[in-house]
Amino acid sequence: MSTPETSNHQLKAGMIGMGMIFDETYAPMFRVAKQGIYDSTFGVCEIDFSAVATRTGSRAEKFREANQDTFSNFTSYTEPNAAGQLVSADPDFVCVATPDDRHFAGAKAALEAGKHIIVEKPSVLSLHELDELVALAEKNEVLAKIVYHKLLDPDHKKLRTLVADGELSHVNNGYCTLLEPKSISGGQFAEWIKGRNPGTYVAVHYIKLIDFTFGGKLKRVTCTGQRGLVGPADGNTWDSTQLRLVYEYDSGREAAFDIHTSWVTPDNFPGYVEQEVQFRFDNGNWNGHSRRRGVECTIEDKTPITAKISMNNHYNGSFLEPWEERSQRGYGIEAIERFVREVAEVEFGREGSREDRLARIAALEYNSLAADRQVVAAVQSMEALLEEHAAGHPDAVVKVNDEEGGLALYRPGEETPEVLYSGVV
Repeated sequence: MSTPETSNHQLKAGMIGMGMIFDETYAPMFRVAKQGIYDSTFGVCEIDFSAVATRTGSRAEKFREANQDTFSNFTSYTEPNAAGQLVSADPDFVCVATPDDRHFAGAKAALEAGKHIIVEKPSVLSLHELDELVALAEKNEVLAKIVYHKLLDPDHKKLRTLVADGELSHVNNGYCTLLEPKSISGGQFAEWIKGRNPGTYVAVHYIKLIDFTFGGKLKRVTCTGQRGLVGPADGNTWDSTQLRLVYEYDSGREAAFDIHTSWVTPDNFPGYVEQEVQFRFDNGNWNGHSRRRGVECTIEDKTPITAKISMNNHYNGSFLEPWEERSQRGYGIEAIERFVREVAEVEFGREGSREDRLARIAALEYNSLAADRQVVAAVQSMEALLEEHAAGHPDAVVKVNDEEGGLALYRPGEETPEVLYSGVV
């Protein structure tokens, strides 16, 4: 029997941002990866959690204190120029999990330094920013990826399988909703929601699901919303949004998708979030609901506030395995681990040249920054439409790849649009 190759490699990881999403997905991934990851294409690879960049460093020190046995040797950088200091420490890849309007700066600093990156959704808020990051990644020959963990949800993978296999033919329309409790906007994200909206933060998951699963060309974007709970009723901070996307397919037929999001659901709602999708096809229907597929659990004096009656054990769950080992796993963690494996394959893979491996893995559209153009176009359009709404001009529409420009915002009663992006989406 031949002995497998056991040469060990190492990748140093940098982390920009250590908020809730770090606690839920990145930290569990790093705990598992600390033991090393293995694949026949690259062998054994050790992952070193080497450096973090945050505004004040307080979260980093709390994490260090709580994880003395496993994560005590990382370097913590704080503002000013925390991201710049982090990339100077020479990590191999950088994870960006800051609030969405700070993604661009951190990702740009890492890519300029020639580091692989993975960014939380939405990657950036405009096509101009996307163009710049994609160009930097190509110039410096590194991966630029995004976390869309809902694409790894077993239900969503099954939906795409049925579409790809032709079992469900031609989507006609769709509806998606995700509602989060007030504790999200009023607590965990209270520092950064001013001037923001839950559509950009949450709807992007479903924009990507629609764009990746059904294909097609984005044609029109409209959006409206409600204010008055997490900000002034006449301000630009939004409680909820209703986004509509219209896609055109090769057949010439169109499909409309409505995506409703909110972060002002009462805290005593039984689930952490309310997630539902409905899609109608020429030959069938797909209905998915996060709570109906799960379990319900009531614990006296805990549920539904400090713990929830309805839980999603597929996304991220802590378990005591039958062999008495504690674990934390789920598709939220799997999405990040997959990126780490992609980096290891690019750098240490045994098949083909690095150039060939980089090109093949960079072309994976499910998490590629370069493949995110229509999603970012929808996000940029949504933000512009909500800004118009707040300024007293509701009912505008953004046309995509219009004769006037790639993103052309038309106000009611005006023939000449404002061009948000002049290039082709």
